[in-house]
Amino acid sequence: MTFADRAEAGRQLAQKLASYFGRADVVVLGIPRGGVIVASEVAQALGAPLDVFVSRKLGVPGQEELAFGALASGGVRVLDQDIICELNIPDAPIERISEQVRTEIDRREQAYRDGKPALTVESKTVVLVDDGIATGSSTLAAIKTLKQMRPARLVLAVPVAPASTCKRLRDDVDDLVCVHSPERFYAIGQFYENFAQVTDEEVIEVLRRAAQRGEAARGAAAGSTGDSVVDEASRESFPASDPPGWIQD
Repeated sequence: MTFADRAEAGRQLAQKLASYFGRADVVVLGIPRGGVIVASEVAQALGAPLDVFVSRKLGVPGQEELAFGALASGGVRVLDQDIICELNIPDAPIERISEQVRTEIDRREQAYRDGKPALTVESKTVVLVDDGIATGSSTLAAIKTLKQMRPARLVLAVPVAPASTCKRLRDDVDDLVCVHSPERFYAIGQFYENFAQVTDEEVIEVLRRAAQRGEAARGAAAGSTGDSVVDEASRESFPASDPPGWIQD
């Protein structure tokens, strides 16, 4: 299975999350950068608010694509002791790389939210979305952090992840939804026709549009409620058997 791009992947993922549609307790969190594009489609389809949740891997020195752990928003760090022992990575570079990644996480959160507070996730159903999972280290860091925020239910949702990674992470969440979970897996990008790098500016724009949709929806709901109140007041003041002249046929 191959997705045209992250937006199409998000739409396919949203179809598998249909049971969460229209629920007032649902919050969608996208892991930047690419995961936010997928999450935007999911949030729009479910009618849920969208926010970011920053999680980044800790790359092995000289082999940055290989993760020895990960950091997530809130400062939670997950270390892969098997990789650290196998490659004999000293404590000093582990701490140095961790601090660099922590600084980048703080920078991204400030840039993406533009000073706005994060969405409240306590007692909510949280749908955590990324554009794919490989080893699962950074995803596990995000899961551990989110659990400390006491959501009512934590759902991990991705377009693609290895079957072995899905199996490993399934017990850490309340629900795991994955469109495609192949046995043979080399890289997330192999499952996308267009897997171009997403910029900070694109993430900020996606979040801005999502916020505007939320404001429009709240405005429409408020208007509908207002009309209902007026209608109810009219019915109370003017019984159906004796309507006022201006609403008679």
